Amino acid sequence: MSKVYDALTPQLIEFINAQKMFFVGTAPLAGDGHVNISPKGMDSLRVLDNRTVAYLDVTGSGVETLSHVKENGRLVIMFCAFEGKPFTLRLHGEAEVLEADHPQFNALLSKFPKLPGVRSIIRLNATRIADSCGWTVPLYEFSGTRDYYDNYAEKLGKEGLREGQLAVNMHSIDRLIGLDKPSL
Repeated sequence: MSKVYDALTPQLIEFINAQKMFFVGTAPLAGDGHVNISPKGMDSLRVLDNRTVAYLDVTGSGVETLSHVKENGRLVIMFCAFEGKPFTLRLHGEAEVLEADHPQFNALLSKFPKLPGVRSIIRLNATRIADSCGWTVPLYEFSGTRDYYDNYAEKLGKEGLREGQLAVNMHSIDRLIGLDKPSL
C-alpha cells in the first residue's frame, strides 16, 4: 500500500541519499509536445530541507527537462531501490531553473561536488511526496560510476561544451526556450 507524506522524513532522506541514480519526468503544456523522462546520476542531487531537493543539470544532448520546467514548473523525481528492500519514492512539485546568473546559484552550487559542464541547477519544492511498493523493480548490483561524461567533457573542454550548448541546448525538441545563454 502506498503512503503519502507531509514532508521528507529522516528515513526518506537516508533512502534518497543512498541512491546512485534517479529519474526526472516532465511534459510541456501542449498536448502534442514530447513527454520527457531522464535518468540522472553522478552524485548530483542534494536534499535541501524536508520539502526541497535540487540537482545539477549538466550539458547534454538535449534540454527537455530545463525547457519544460521553465515553461510550466512541473517536475516529478522518482527514486527506485535497485538493491535491498523494494521501495519507490516520487517527489511531485513545483520546480525552478537556476542558471549561473541567478542570485542563489553560487551558494547552492557549493553544496555539490565539482562536475564539468554544469548549465543550471533544478530546484524542486515537493508538493506531493509518495511511496509505492517497487515490488516489480529488478535487483541490480551497483558496480561503479561510468566515466564517459567526464571523459567527454574533458575532451571537448570548456569551449567545446559551450559550442554544444549553443547547438542543442538553447531550445527543446518542441522549440521551447532552453538556456537563456550558454553557461560556460
